[in-house]
Amino acid sequence: MVKPQEEIRNEADFWYLDIYSTFKNIHLKFKLGEEFDETTADGRGVKSTFTLEEEKLVHVQKGAPADSVITREVQGETLIVTFTVVDKPNVKCVRKFKRIE
Repeated sequence: MVKPQEEIRNEADFWYLDIYSTFKNIHLKFKLGEEFDETTADGRGVKSTFTLEEEKLVHVQKGAPADSVITREVQGETLIVTFTVVDKPNVKCVRKFKRIE
């Protein structure tokens, strides 16, 4: 079983999202509300924007084949990551991470 890890941190104006897995590691550096170019884990080029909404980190990805929204929220010791395809709101993927520190 693959057990990916996510680390989110904020330093001054910049935020960092590091995703570690057996297959590929992703490191993003961004400012809230500012669009930037991102290459997804599967190699797609998208335009991404992060915002904070009601204590959730919201990650909007715009690009082919579909736009998506990834929300990250902490509930107790659990990080809940929900991936939704914009044109298909009934199609969702939910991943839960437990705090290891």
